[in-house]
Amino acid sequence: MRTRCSHVLLWVEDIHQAVQDFRQLGFTVDYATKEKSAQHAHIWFREGAIIELLTSPSNAQYFKWIIDLFAGRGAGHRMIRWSQEGEGFCDVALVSDDFDNDLSAMKREGVQTGRVIPWQRTKPNGQKTSFRFVYPRSERLPFIVSPYNPPQYPQETNHKNGATGLSKVHMEVSEQDWKTVQRLIDKDSIFNIKPGPTTKVTGIEVSGLRENLDPTLLHGSTINPAS
Repeated sequence: MRTRCSHVLLWVEDIHQAVQDFRQLGFTVDYATKEKSAQHAHIWFREGAIIELLTSPSNAQYFKWIIDLFAGRGAGHRMIRWSQEGEGFCDVALVSDDFDNDLSAMKREGVQTGRVIPWQRTKPNGQKTSFRFVYPRSERLPFIVSPYNPPQYPQETNHKNGATGLSKVHMEVSEQDWKTVQRLIDKDSIFNIKPGPTTKVTGIEVSGLRENLDPTLLHGSTINPAS
C-alpha cells in the first residue's frame, strides 16, 4: 500500500470555541465550510499531515442505523464513539494516491470496509473540493481518503506560534489491530506506534513551535513541540 498520514481528527464540543482557542494558541485555522454552519475546521501546513477540528451531534447514537446505511457497517459505532469519548483526538486518516488499488489490497488482506463515499465541500470562499473516503468496519483502524481535488494546501502558511508542520503522530495500538495498523501505515515515519489496550492517537508533535502550548486551550488533545 502507498498510504501516508492525511490528518489527525480532534473532536470538540463547540467548533467555534475550539477555532477561537486554537487561534489564541497561535495557529491559523480555516473553517472547512461557511462559518455559521461549519462542523469542521483545518490547521494547514505547507505540506504533509494536518490537524482537523470537528464536532458532531451529541445525540448521534440515535442515528446509528442511518449512518451505517449511508457509510456501511461500523461507521455508526465509529462516529458515535467520537462524541461519547469526549474532547480529544478521536481518529486518524490516511491518504492514498492510488485509492482504488489500495482499497482492493486492503480487502485482499481481509480488512473489511464500509462503502466508498464520494464527498464534496464548499469552502467559505465558494470554491468546491471533492474527495472520497472509506471506513474500515473495525472502528479503531485508521480510515482511508483520496487526495482533495483540487488540492487544498496553501501556497504559504503563517502560524504565529512558529508551527511549520506535523512531525509525529503517537499511537497506542491493540494486539488485535497491530498487524493491520502496521500494514496500513506502511513506512510512514510520522507514526510512532506502541502496544496499548486500545488503538488510538495519544498525541502529536509539531515542528517549529517556539514554546509549549497552554493545555487549557487544547480541548483534550496533547500537542507538543517536536522533540
